[in-house]
Amino acid sequence: MDWTEMLKATLRTGDGEIASGPLAGKPHLIMTSTGARSGEPREAILSFVRDGEDYVVAGTASGAPKDPAWVRNVIADPVVKVEAQGRTFQARAQVVTDEATYQRLWDAHVASRPDFAAYPAKAGRKIPVITLEPIAAG
Repeated sequence: MDWTEMLKATLRTGDGEIASGPLAGKPHLIMTSTGARSGEPREAILSFVRDGEDYVVAGTASGAPKDPAWVRNVIADPVVKVEAQGRTFQARAQVVTDEATYQRLWDAHVASRPDFAAYPAKAGRKIPVITLEPIAAG
């Protein structure tokens, strides 16, 4: 089992908590989106912050020059599955376009993960911030 699969297993069995290693104590979720080209399910492990009921993630790609593929996926099909904090639910992903909201949510992410502060300059791009709004079962 590779590191990514071990991390997913840890998140799924530990109520979404990582107990050891470099990610310990930093909140992460697993988001399953639909591949924009393939139509296949695609899982991504993402750090998050909360904004009310919403989960907020950022398309940092660790400071790579282009957005991660999952950003393109959620733009093409915004309904995703989220596994976070011991819960699994459907959510609607939305790229934040309002500048004041973007800055507030980006600042919250950087406060939670100070290493993110360097990503925009490293990447040479604006890092997308995406809200994941739980969809009420119904």
